[in-house]
Amino acid sequence: MARAGKLTALKVGQIVRAAKPGYTGDGGGLYLQISKFGTPSWAFRYRVGSRLREAGLGSYDTWTLAEARERARVFRQQRALGEDPIEKRRAQRMAAKIEAATAMSFRACAEAYVAAHKAGWRSAKHGQQWQASLRDYVYPVFGDLPVQVIDTALVTKAIEPIWAVKTETASRVRGRIESVLDWATAREYRTGENPARWRGHLENLLPKKNKVRRVEHHAALPYSDIGAFMGDLRQQEGTAERALEFAILTAARTGEVIGAKWGEINQTERVWTVPADRMKGGREHRVPLSDAAMAIVEKMAATRSSDYVFPGHRRGKSISSTAFFMLLREMGRDDLTAHGFRSTFRDWAAERTNFPSEVAEMALAHAVSDKVAAAYRRGDLFQKRRQLADAWAKFCATTAAESAKVVSIRSAAK
Repeated sequence: MARAGKLTALKVGQIVRAAKPGYTGDGGGLYLQISKFGTPSWAFRYRVGSRLREAGLGSYDTWTLAEARERARVFRQQRALGEDPIEKRRAQRMAAKIEAATAMSFRACAEAYVAAHKAGWRSAKHGQQWQASLRDYVYPVFGDLPVQVIDTALVTKAIEPIWAVKTETASRVRGRIESVLDWATAREYRTGENPARWRGHLENLLPKKNKVRRVEHHAALPYSDIGAFMGDLRQQEGTAERALEFAILTAARTGEVIGAKWGEINQTERVWTVPADRMKGGREHRVPLSDAAMAIVEKMAATRSSDYVFPGHRRGKSISSTAFFMLLREMGRDDLTAHGFRSTFRDWAAERTNFPSEVAEMALAHAVSDKVAAAYRRGDLFQKRRQLADAWAKFCATTAAESAKVVSIRSAAK
């Protein structure tokens, strides 16, 4: 039974206390309903054709009279547009359920992105770095949030704390977030602009890298000390020792050396060919082997037990990526890094030889301009690099007293 009359807060309180089952109208389709159990709630009653319909507006304990009137007003607007409030609400709830069922978290999208792209990456380590950076800096902030809600505020919250102290890492993390969000947009898990984009967006919110980056060079040994160091290193036996010696003689990166396989080395031609998928630049790199480097190859070949030139303790595996770090620490030279010996080589080539800088750069597998690279590849680049490798090996074998002398080796570059 419905009781008519404009409601007031006082009247509502009286009706609720009376707890008499029925409806009391407020006008405009809004009613205060008391159930047969004495429970008060709000309802919106309307007709669709000749059919009377009732849409619940919530409990009296949750919604005030003013709030119930506002909700009823929205429903009246829907009726004015020819919509059925109950059917519209049902459709909205169904859409929300479908969206929740199909939504993906940022973490799930990142994992899917890595799975889709890892086959094209140059190494498994690259994929591990991708995942580790997201795990450390992104997932704690919004890893479990639906990808469609990721906005600029969340992106900056993740990368801003490390932008000034780990600028290069932060820049990579930003790019990885951008890639994941682009993937999610392409798969229709989100819409709109990418909040991690740099140009025209984050570049206006964060300082440029070159304004905050503090370059930290790998600890390098002065080239005048390389002879003494190599003398100490050669006194020690072990696979890691020979691998580090080989790395120094070839000026190669740590990952290239520890991953070296016998199939990459041509002992007859005295050439080590590192395949593109193991090179930082993604290009095959040929390394001329000096007599000293070949002596190491022959020593390792005599006890060959694996596909790897420098096998580890675990069967079928190479030495650990931390082997050089541990070795240097054992030698009491934890002030150095294996990568730093590449700088030692570069400084020596620049200051103690007359080889063109492009030769030294290409010996390090650094990128040079296409025009320069093309010119040298048409000529005797590899032969010059072999001469450079031989000169470097000879210098590495000098005593401390000999290396202290400024000995010109210009003739080696001719």
